[in-house]
Amino acid sequence: MNPVEVQNLTVAYQKKPVLKNVSFTVPEGKLIGIIGPNGAGKSTLIKAVLGMIPKATGEVRVYDKLYRAKDRVVGYVPQRGSVDWDFPTNALDVVLMGRYGHIGWFKRPGKKDKELALNCLEKVGMQEYATRQISQLSGGQQQRVFLARALAQDAKIYFMDEPFVGVDAATERAIIELLNELKQQGKTVLVVHHDLQTVKDYFDHVILLNISVIAEGPTEDTFTLKNLHQTYGGTLAFLEKGDILVGQK
Repeated sequence: MNPVEVQNLTVAYQKKPVLKNVSFTVPEGKLIGIIGPNGAGKSTLIKAVLGMIPKATGEVRVYDKLYRAKDRVVGYVPQRGSVDWDFPTNALDVVLMGRYGHIGWFKRPGKKDKELALNCLEKVGMQEYATRQISQLSGGQQQRVFLARALAQDAKIYFMDEPFVGVDAATERAIIELLNELKQQGKTVLVVHHDLQTVKDYFDHVILLNISVIAEGPTEDTFTLKNLHQTYGGTLAFLEKGDILVGQK
């Protein structure tokens, strides 16, 4: 059974398709990059798969069962810019929100939940900020807290929407180390990613998307100049060093 199968997924806003007949199958225990230009529907794809926005057509199966939004097997890290960071809560409480799928929304987190949450904060280098209000954290620190919340969910599959955007180099290194640790544990991680220069270093498998899936498969076979030209069209500008893409407008 594959972790995620998407079949003929279409999403439309005001009758205009923003995703059209998207189909792909995700292999287990891999880091998967969702790659494409601005407006390609990358974030929309994640939200549609997770049932956060309505689908016009198509279905999503998780381990061969129709996906339900409350399924604890899936974790989600949203774009940092989509979160209200002025909400009056601290880092530990944000991470504990990742436990509600296990304990229920009407039960208070127990001692074991708090210990697990603190351990997740420690894994992302944020334990000393556990009681800090999230509005007082830097962008990179906020992203680390949201990654800790995802870890606390203890999911088998993770969807992450541009986790590297707006973070410093140290945080980016910490995030990719964490993603590789999840992979080593047999987890499957899908990441919306925009930096073409790091795709080959970060991901085992890629989905090249521009409203429809242009290509998908192992990175070494799929992340090619031919497929990138089809995905990005005239917006692509690059210098060639073998098959390495160096820059993009």
